[in-house]
Amino acid sequence: MRRSRLLALPVAALLLLGAAPALAGCSFQTVVKNVTGGNVDLGGNKVPSDFPTSVPLYKGAVVFGAGVGSGHGKVWNVTVKVTDAQAYTDIAKQLTDAGFDGQFGAQGPDGGGTGTFANDQYGVLVVVSDAGSNGWVATYSVSRAAVQTPAPTATP
Repeated sequence: MRRSRLLALPVAALLLLGAAPALAGCSFQTVVKNVTGGNVDLGGNKVPSDFPTSVPLYKGAVVFGAGVGSGHGKVWNVTVKVTDAQAYTDIAKQLTDAGFDGQFGAQGPDGGGTGTFANDQYGVLVVVSDAGSNGWVATYSVSRAAVQTPAPTATP
């Protein structure tokens, strides 16, 4: 249950970043600005400056980087080029070596796959996929871990 809550924001951000350009009559920047209240950093082909340093990234060229939101609602998306479909094994090792729990579950028919990882600070969704003429990429969507609210206690 905790992991699904950790992944809700990254999945929402991926949908937002992927679906927004398809909206007719609206520019991508306008849609993102309206949805986030202006809390967005479309870093282009670099890692956002406030991307968590405790989340290791595959050593490849950055294709896209963005940060959306603020505070505990902040979500970062970074896409990097990877060598091939099997890069998910290196990515899983990097994340687990950095203290994240999780694994790649679903692998596609042509390779690649989707993995979910979490520690006490961040939730990470990683998708390794074929980007056609651009080769293979890994897309990381990172959100802050949910803050656990203590259950109220009865007072006499």
